[in-house]
Amino acid sequence: MKDKKQKLIEAAIAIFTEKGLEQTKISDIVKHAGVAQGTFYLYFPSKLAIMPAIAEEVVKEILAVAKKEVNSRAAFTEQLNQLVEVSFTLTNRYSEVIALTYAGLASSDYLTEWETIYEPYYEFVAAILEEAIQKKEMDVTLNPKQMARLIIGLTESAAEQLYLYDTKPSQQLIEEQQQATAEFIKRALRITI
Repeated sequence: MKDKKQKLIEAAIAIFTEKGLEQTKISDIVKHAGVAQGTFYLYFPSKLAIMPAIAEEVVKEILAVAKKEVNSRAAFTEQLNQLVEVSFTLTNRYSEVIALTYAGLASSDYLTEWETIYEPYYEFVAAILEEAIQKKEMDVTLNPKQMARLIIGLTESAAEQLYLYDTKPSQQLIEEQQQATAEFIKRALRITI
């Protein structure tokens, strides 16, 4: 059974997606969640205060899918391809939620929590890079944690260009952007393509 906080987060995602950030009221969220309005304030002091929790849900999902889809026994270059594919797939799936989260975090003081929210995902990608360094599959002078942040940022930005800013990109454009992103990362890491 879901706890009340989780119900509120899921309700907020649904209502924000349906009505938008400005039109959504806390009363809409609690009604959808089936909890009393005071319950909302036990967890979140304002409507925008729920944004980091929504971002955490999205990152949790990205990490869960990445752990499932990125084959730890595959060659490093294949793992990079898989990471890029996961990012593109989930950015497409959650494009509305991602856009609303960016808007909500940018409209509040909660944007500073972004790096903390992303830390588990950074660590996952850094571990892949550390293993590649140990196997001498990439340049050993690069800091894995810094590179993980850059890879995630680049990959998400490339996917967001298609799914958040473009109107219905063609499958060919999606595949080209995904391939270009993976190749760019490999070249940046000095990996032979």
